[in-house]
Amino acid sequence: MPPYKMWEIMERANTGPFCEDEAFIMDIFLPKMREVIAKYGIVYNPATPVPADDALADAVWQAGVEFFGDVGVLNVDTHRIMRFDAAEIREALYHVPGEYRVGYGKDARLFRQRAVEDAAPPFCIFSPDITCDEEFFLPSCIAYLQEPLADGVCASILEESMGLKIKAGTPTELAGVIEHAMSLRQAAKLVGRPGLFLVAVGTAESDMGQIAVSNEEWGVRTSDSRLVGALTELKIDNELLNKAVHYQQFGCFTGSLTGPIYGGYAGRAEGTAVLQVAYHLMGLLVHQAHYQMNFPFHLHYTSNSGREMLWIVSISHQAVARNSRLLSVANGFLNAGPGTKMVLYEAAAHALTATVSGANLWEAAPAHNKHKNYATPLEARLACEVGHAAARQHMTRAQANQIVCQLLARYEPMIANAPMGKPFPECYDARTARPTAEYLALYGEVKEEIAGLGIKFPY
Repeated sequence: MPPYKMWEIMERANTGPFCEDEAFIMDIFLPKMREVIAKYGIVYNPATPVPADDALADAVWQAGVEFFGDVGVLNVDTHRIMRFDAAEIREALYHVPGEYRVGYGKDARLFRQRAVEDAAPPFCIFSPDITCDEEFFLPSCIAYLQEPLADGVCASILEESMGLKIKAGTPTELAGVIEHAMSLRQAAKLVGRPGLFLVAVGTAESDMGQIAVSNEEWGVRTSDSRLVGALTELKIDNELLNKAVHYQQFGCFTGSLTGPIYGGYAGRAEGTAVLQVAYHLMGLLVHQAHYQMNFPFHLHYTSNSGREMLWIVSISHQAVARNSRLLSVANGFLNAGPGTKMVLYEAAAHALTATVSGANLWEAAPAHNKHKNYATPLEARLACEVGHAAARQHMTRAQANQIVCQLLARYEPMIANAPMGKPFPECYDARTARPTAEYLALYGEVKEEIAGLGIKFPY
């Protein structure tokens, strides 16, 4: 597992109940969301961004399962709803193994499901999650790949290849995706980690682009991973389904890439948490995914490091961890940019929240995930060092909540006007792929400050 009844499920994109987009949201999605929030008594408490309430976590899970079963997933190309009954959901969840061996050779790692307050460290995927100038792509890949805590790496996204603007579905996309895949593989070899788990290629927007880089010799290997996304909210199209099927047929690992929107159709914190659980089930049944990569984000700030967003990250991952063996990864979206204290506080708060709540880590997207070149490995490094430390010291949710509240006090007032910071070439020496002395000193200062809050770093 997966795949789970792949062709039977794919056929539902053509044979399910007919429904137009607006009716799906207005007549099915919204009424059901209001119903399950009230039925299961889900209430957000801003005083506990990291709640320690097992009953609440279970209620969010139950609401998410019921919501997903009744609403389903709309294929916007065929206008058909793909639905799953309770028995199918239970069967698919039963067959989830809870762990996979990813990567190969000496660089292979065990990628496993985590429990709430798990003492095992999170699986850490380092990723800038932004676009990158072509000239900085290889140095950026090297910088991320040489991070010792990286169990896997996902590279930046190229907008140009050989000086040409990349456009999805055209020859320029084929050039860009091949450059992306080959450069990432080259970087892994250069740093002595040729078998490391790679998630590629973000440059490939179309199904054609993803299919083009399935190549064991120079491209994406079966030991690597690909991502398939969703449309807002609980929607999909044939191109995304093409990716899901191709990944299974090629034989690589599939990650389900979903980001429920706080302030969108799901409403506020309660609905966004329920939708996050539903997206886990969509990932398993529709995307046929081996792991779920989640980035709930605020409609106005496009981040998930604010108080209400951390609550969503925490309670939804607790819900999944307590009630399934699904591999779930929390993706940090931060407001401030590299080279600032604020971005490091945010990275620490997100990683701590996710780790004690039973998630693995995918870190991090600074500067609202909007600005080219504005990401470095140091943000991800601090997040993952915090995650490892919290797990090693058996930190509880209540203890984490106290620390997260102290971190929020340092940056919460600045979320609406977060500092942009500096781009990669001003924080790192692109020739050596090493951080500048200035940023490294700031990193050390913030790490010492966070240690003073109760994080026992192992080194």
